[in-house]
Amino acid sequence: MMYKFSDKGAILVTGASGGIGAATVRQLYSAGGNVIASGQNTDQLHKLAKETGCAALPFDLASEEDVREAIEGLDLWGVVNCGGFGGEIATPMDTDIDIFDKVISINARGALLVTKYATQSMIRLGKGGAIVNVSSQASLVALKGHISYGSSKAALDNITRVSALELGKYGIRVNSVNPTVVMTEMSAFYWGRPDIGEPFLDQMPLGRWATEDEIAAPIVFLLSDAASMITGVCLPVDGGFTAC
Repeated sequence: MMYKFSDKGAILVTGASGGIGAATVRQLYSAGGNVIASGQNTDQLHKLAKETGCAALPFDLASEEDVREAIEGLDLWGVVNCGGFGGEIATPMDTDIDIFDKVISINARGALLVTKYATQSMIRLGKGGAIVNVSSQASLVALKGHISYGSSKAALDNITRVSALELGKYGIRVNSVNPTVVMTEMSAFYWGRPDIGEPFLDQMPLGRWATEDEIAAPIVFLLSDAASMITGVCLPVDGGFTAC
């Protein structure tokens, strides 16, 4: 099914300077979306803007003032909260609490700040809308070394559910996707280790890493009118890993 966003308002995508966020911008662009892309890497944002025609809007997810100043005044119909910070690989016994706080601040608090200010615009316009939060399989099952990241994404899932409950009366749907690992240069330092990656893939029914486009596709679906009766869902996109 070909989705259509040309009749919608602007869609803000955070974390768009790389990976899943950039793939989502490209897919929305292909479907006629009016996209505003945010991210930390301004060079990559401007390259993406040149490629797709999206508007580049960098801001700091950890700063409420930055988020408010960037979003207030925008006429938004949709949001993809894809900005995130991986933190560290650590156990509850040796985690660095400063890193834990930073992971929570960006992955959960940052997404909530974007939701807070974006929905003010969406409610003001009175045309409904859709929000998709990019969570993780680490919020659904325990993964070794993921005390900070998994906790932040579990918090994000709750933000999804409560936001869906509170915003439904305005015609605004809120869902999450919970992806498995996308093998990138950043994730390869851990998941690329044979002693880590091979047992993980052995447990997964599909037995392979996801691609960025395979995560972007259900994000675009959940934004679209094809998902008009879906809200409050945390959708695993994980090759069946969390089903086992």
